[in-house]
Amino acid sequence: MEEQYLVFDIETIGQPIEQFDHTQQEYLVRGAQTDDERQRKIGEMALSPLTGRIVCIGMQFMKRDGTSWNATPVAYCVDDTLDGDATQDSTLPSGARCIRGTEVAMLDFFWRALVKYPGITLVSFNGRGFDAPYLMLRSALLGIRPARNLMDGTRFSYRGHVDLADQLSFFGGGNSGPMRRFNFDFYAKAFGIVSPKAEGVDGSMVGNLFADGRIDDIAEYCLRDVKATWELFLKWDSLLR
Repeated sequence: MEEQYLVFDIETIGQPIEQFDHTQQEYLVRGAQTDDERQRKIGEMALSPLTGRIVCIGMQFMKRDGTSWNATPVAYCVDDTLDGDATQDSTLPSGARCIRGTEVAMLDFFWRALVKYPGITLVSFNGRGFDAPYLMLRSALLGIRPARNLMDGTRFSYRGHVDLADQLSFFGGGNSGPMRRFNFDFYAKAFGIVSPKAEGVDGSMVGNLFADGRIDDIAEYCLRDVKATWELFLKWDSLLR
């Protein structure tokens, strides 16, 4: 069987707290004693599909060609100026493809890609802990049935998905010792891989970038994450698998 992988990553932002009713708002900031604590809780809304939204899905299709790999990167990005099924297809400064549309349209593109490649192996960093459940729940909240159960299997045994956060911590995930789970930036630097944050953008900036309409910057950052994830996968695949 032809060896194929799909490396993926998502970028999320919080929804405006004002769109939730009074009871929900009280629940979301419950326990905050200061304005700083309240703002921190509001900032954390991006971490849940119930209080946040996906604004970019970065993907890189990897297909082996002899001894080398062919990469096809694409970023699906939300553009609130577009309605319904309207999409815009463009080329990013890096040369990658960027497709803009609504969040519903972008999620539909993602699931259709998995239908098109049913046997493809997914590659992520902490995808089982964040990206996969976020994609599934966010889709359901928007009335979309996921085409594939990205959380199939158990915490310690699942097929069709290489989550490097699990693999590099040997499924340990403790706070100390050889099975400590580090963040992606730390693993990348430790293995000599250029960090996606090296160009001055990190995940905490996505909300402001989106508000400023800098969608291409979000797409490029997300795809740098994806590219570095693949490079980390190659390290694990050749040295630890």
